[in-house]
Parts: sequence; structure tokens; C-alpha cells
Amino acid sequence: MSEKVIELVHLQKQFGENTVLRDINLSVSKGEVLSIIGASGSGKSTMLRCINLLETPTSGQILYHGKDISSGDIRLSQYRTKVGMVFQSFNLFNNMTALGNCVTGQVSVLKRSREEAEAVAMKYLEKVGMAPYINARPSQLSGGQKQRVAIARALAMEPEVLLFDEPTSALDPQMVGEVLDVMRSLAQEGLTMIVVTHEMAFARDVSTNVVFMSGGVICEEGSPKEIFENPKDPKTRDFLSRFLLGR
Repeated sequence: MSEKVIELVHLQKQFGENTVLRDINLSVSKGEVLSIIGASGSGKSTMLRCINLLETPTSGQILYHGKDISSGDIRLSQYRTKVGMVFQSFNLFNNMTALGNCVTGQVSVLKRSREEAEAVAMKYLEKVGMAPYINARPSQLSGGQKQRVAIARALAMEPEVLLFDEPTSALDPQMVGEVLDVMRSLAQEGLTMIVVTHEMAFARDVSTNVVFMSGGVICEEGSPKEIFENPKDPKTRDFLSRFLLGR
């Protein structure tokens, strides 16, 4: 059995009277690419935000290598360097260049020297095909380019797990491919990834495991083959039939 990196145990999240996540149990092993699919409002992004503690769970546990991250055994800033996040809306610093965006976290959080941080940033900007744009500010970049810088920024922290929250949903169709290509190559290199996505072909072709959520619960979990070719839950079947018919 490969080592479990992240585990969710009886995770619940409520906003006021509204229960958004109900008794979620899930584990992600080293090197796994988990895609989380489901209709909008099914709790996918909230679950991802709970994993990174951008949302505080109402109850339940989030374990990182078996340690409960809410127990104070791991400092939140330290945990977030290990579990990075790529957002749907890029969240870049508009007053900084692409290079500056990838350097600042390394210097302030990891305490790397500026020189070392720039070398690491360059390595990852090159990896995502953004080396020619290191001096460009976000306003000078396309959506796809911004998202590739955001991925490089997350990678520059050298995390163990990378969370992607619908990383292509704010992009024009022709830019989706360039971001998915980067994600595909990261998956091939064995990076542990949890991806909330509407890109069904990516979920089917790149994931090692797929989770289908509806109404704040995990309805079904399995290999891409099981989920896409032989879904057991009627809700999964209904959701995927719309996708297979071209939505």
C-alpha cells in the first residue's frame, strides 16, 4: 500500500443552517491524481478549500501523514508550503512580474535567499513554458499564461501535494489545452494532485482515481475506467450521460 498523504475523516462543513459537506471520508496516496467531478454546487470546491484550511471544517479531521492539521502539531504556514493551491482566478499579485510572483513566497515563507528563489522560480517558469515572460506583469498576459505562472508559483514552493480548484474554468477554450498540458506532465512526473474539474476528458485520461460528488456527499469513487465506463450510482450515470452526449 502506498503511503496516505491526505485523509479526510467524517468531514462536515456548514455555512449557517446550510450543510455543504456531509460526512466526507477520503484518502489520497502519494503520487495519486484524484479528480473530483460533479455539478456546480455539489461541494467540490468547499472540500478542496477545507483541505487547505481556507475554510475551517465544522467537524471531522484532516490528516496530513496521519497528523491532524487542526491539532497544532503542524503550523499552518508550514502545512501550506507542503500542500499548495492553484485557484480558478489565478490570484497573482498584479504589481509584480511573473518572476516576482514566483519568488516572493519562497523568500518570505521558505526563507530562501533571493538568488536561490530566482533560480528555483526560473526552473518552474521554464517548465510551464513561461520563461520568455518573466518580466511581464499579469495585465500583459493571457488567461492561460497567468494560470501557468500561478502553477509555477505553486511549484516553486516545492509542495508535496498540489490542489487545483477548477484551474481552467476562467479560461477561453483555446487556452484550456495549454494549462491541461502542464497538469498532464506534472501527473506523469508523479506529483500528488487533487483536481476539482469540469474537464471530463482530463479526469478520464489523466487521473488515477475519480470522485463524483452531489449534494455535499461522495456518491461514488473509483478508477476512471469504473466511473466513466460502469458508474454504479444513478446520479453519476445521469451526470456523465450529459457529458458523453456533449453536455
